[in-house]
Amino acid sequence: MASLLRPSGAMLGHMSRLSATQSKATPFAMALVRQTQMKSATSQTTSFHSSARKEILKPLPQVVQGSMNDAAPIPHSSPSHGSYHWTFERLIAASLVPLTIAPFAAGTLNPVMDSVLATALVLHSHIGFQALIVDYLPASRVPKTRSLFVWGLRAATLTVAVGLYEFETNDVGITEAIKRIWTA
Repeated sequence: MASLLRPSGAMLGHMSRLSATQSKATPFAMALVRQTQMKSATSQTTSFHSSARKEILKPLPQVVQGSMNDAAPIPHSSPSHGSYHWTFERLIAASLVPLTIAPFAAGTLNPVMDSVLATALVLHSHIGFQALIVDYLPASRVPKTRSLFVWGLRAATLTVAVGLYEFETNDVGITEAIKRIWTA
């Protein structure tokens, strides 16, 4: 592939021979010869590109709002967003390790422990997918798509929570199901 993008040794040798033989030619003629040689190399490269480049999302507008000397806007502070939010995310993620291991290590299957594990899983999944939506779907660029994904995430979280509640109350529960699958 690199040989397609860079001229080969043979091509460079041909170009140097032309340069040596046409040293008495005018600079304009030399530039025209080099341009023709580069066009032939470019046509060899473009013959491998069979499809056009299709953009899925258009690039963000390259516009500065206000003037260059305006201060950056300070976001509204809220206790639920920021360090408390970050700490809560990390606590939920760290709590999944002992909640997953404890029922199997202790040898007892407690429905309260099972429901706490289910709640932590639902919260952890919701927070993770919410971070993906916030990071990859900016509200300034795709507000309707972002709103659709946020409501879809809320519906999916509610559906999973209700499903796990039904599984915990009317069936064997998460840890017992994992234990049965593991020993099957």
